[in-house]
Amino acid sequence: MFRHTGKGRTYLHNLRLASLLSGVAGIVNIVGVLGLNTLTTNVTGHFAFLSEEFVTKNYSLVWVYFFYVVFFLAGAFVSNILIEIAARRNVIHSYALPISLEIIVLLVVSFADTPMDNDQFPSKVFLSCLLLFAMGLQNSLVTKVSQSVVRTTHLTGLFTDLGIELSQLLFYRGLSERAILRKSILLKAAIIGCFFIGGLLGGFIFLQLGIRTLYIPVALLAAALWYDSILLRIYHIRRKLRAHN
Repeated sequence: MFRHTGKGRTYLHNLRLASLLSGVAGIVNIVGVLGLNTLTTNVTGHFAFLSEEFVTKNYSLVWVYFFYVVFFLAGAFVSNILIEIAARRNVIHSYALPISLEIIVLLVVSFADTPMDNDQFPSKVFLSCLLLFAMGLQNSLVTKVSQSVVRTTHLTGLFTDLGIELSQLLFYRGLSERAILRKSILLKAAIIGCFFIGGLLGGFIFLQLGIRTLYIPVALLAAALWYDSILLRIYHIRRKLRAHN
């Protein structure tokens, strides 16, 4: 799911990756909204709020939204730094570093008490920054691994691409062209659907568990790492058996 890159990746790899991580993003996003009153999977809205607070001269909140943007950027930066360093040292599981860091960050947030009152506003901002950092990590990783085919933490660009590809179905008549289009449309629909399902399930679970709902994306990410490591071991065993034969 993670370890295949470039020509080694198949459509099925991207579909699995997109489905899992968009579901994770959907859960994290709804936890941020319900627990911290903050969108944590993209920065588009935060730029709008930053501009609004700047115009109204509410400079303390300007800094809040500025830090939201910076932490998402920092997550993307750190994710790629970890992957590049691991790749240059020939670490097989280079993708495991940003995913492991994301798991740690989500666990840190999940252990916190949900700060619902205004007296704990700084705590809410800090926890929101951590979630934005985690989503920056994830989006950078999946973009790198899939070579920009998959993005899982925000939907604006996906809906744009989906609209374009749906319109192309009206004009492209070749069987091969339409097959490629259908696969691409299915991939984007899977991301959108899993993001929505993640948000929906996460919302219901949040009513029972609160911010500890983040245990679920932590478990999903850990399971994905375990699954990939098992597949890699099987691959190496088969390779050794072929070499002996």
